[in-house]
Amino acid sequence: MVFSSLLVLFRFLPIFLLLYFIAPKKYRNGILFAGSLIFYGWGEPVYISLLIFSTLVDFFHGQLVGKFKEKNRDKAARAVVASSAVINLTLLFIFKYTDFFIKTINEISGIGIPLLGLALPIGISFYTFQTMSYTIDVYRGDAPVQNDIIAFGAYVSMFPQLIAGPIVRYKDIAAELNQRNESFERFYIGIRRFVIGLGKKVLLANLTGALWTEIRGIAPDERSILMVWVGIIAFSFQIYFDFSGYSDMAVGMGHMLGFTFPENFNYPYISKSITEFWRRWHISLGTWFKEYVYIPLGGNKKGKAKHLRNILIVWLLTGIWHGASFNFLFWGLYFGILLLIEKFLLKNILDKLPTFVCHIYACVLVMLGWVLFEFIDMSQAVGYMAQMFGLAGIPLNNDRTMFLILGNLVLLLFAAIGSTPIPSRAGAYIMKLKNGSLGIILEPLFIFAVLILSVAYLVDATYNPFLYFRF
Repeated sequence: MVFSSLLVLFRFLPIFLLLYFIAPKKYRNGILFAGSLIFYGWGEPVYISLLIFSTLVDFFHGQLVGKFKEKNRDKAARAVVASSAVINLTLLFIFKYTDFFIKTINEISGIGIPLLGLALPIGISFYTFQTMSYTIDVYRGDAPVQNDIIAFGAYVSMFPQLIAGPIVRYKDIAAELNQRNESFERFYIGIRRFVIGLGKKVLLANLTGALWTEIRGIAPDERSILMVWVGIIAFSFQIYFDFSGYSDMAVGMGHMLGFTFPENFNYPYISKSITEFWRRWHISLGTWFKEYVYIPLGGNKKGKAKHLRNILIVWLLTGIWHGASFNFLFWGLYFGILLLIEKFLLKNILDKLPTFVCHIYACVLVMLGWVLFEFIDMSQAVGYMAQMFGLAGIPLNNDRTMFLILGNLVLLLFAAIGSTPIPSRAGAYIMKLKNGSLGIILEPLFIFAVLILSVAYLVDATYNPFLYFRF
């Protein structure tokens, strides 16, 4: 698929930005809408109609909610919100989960219901949640009704974050859809953020991903305990830099266009607990589930039993949101149970432990979660975990392990440092040297170097998919 290559973005972005900025401001939403549809259609031409359908459904549902609210017909307004949710979730279910349920029924019953074989529209999990947030926000009075279908279409299809987030709630950018401020300073901030995200993806995610792919492909009896730990560490870096890199690129492109998208990551691997990790990882998804599922269910306000129920429901949904297979369901339950254990049993203990012990505790549990996340076949996941803890009869170390470690030591070191605030703090310190004059020189040079290295890598590598495109 052409869309799998970042080179597509580099072909599209300069032409789009030129047309966007030479156009009068009143036409820019239209250019953004049309440009986003073209960009999406570049990789998914069949499903442009689905994206347009979702846009029309929620635009007109929002109109109805607004009219019923004006007439104090709350029951009718709630019915319209429910209609919007049913239509959106039905589309998501048909394309993402139908074959999973058919397979499950076939395996349990032994009958042979044919699969639909529908391709998963790229980004459907993201834009479905975004369009749903619009009608809910209008109903709650958190956002105004959007009367301009072009502006609303620009919101739904906005190409910088359409494919893999962050999930931008309508109320977050409602005002900017109607009026936003673009400037050279903000455009530079956007370029800087975009290039940093590109570097994360191309120079760190792709390379750590190659290491993980190599280790995963090694026969289980040829691995060592140390090797499998290096492998899951590499995957942990891959998924972080891949997804946070895309989010940085999206936030950066948003700045270029005058939008402020929400942050999606805040150095999750420095967390001292699983609770803290999920405050720092995929922040926009956690916020969405909190505001539109957890709190409406009652949150922690209706007794301990319902509090436990609500947390487990949210984490079941979080798991299956990521994919239609049992490993994602177990992955969601795994973290839901860990969060409950921390909340009711471990909180006071963790508060008393040394910081480095808490870091190790959080990182190990997160990496075990990534094993569940990565292996669709649960027997392979269990086997990999058994190898991690020396329960599979493999040696602690071997020659191939040392070869892999020595060959990738610098990469892993850069990835480890890059997943902490150290580079950001170092950059802030440099910017202060000699009253900022040194930083003014060094920062553009650094950004330019990352861009050149990333583009050079892209030209050489023909396949650069983002992991979260599949969700």
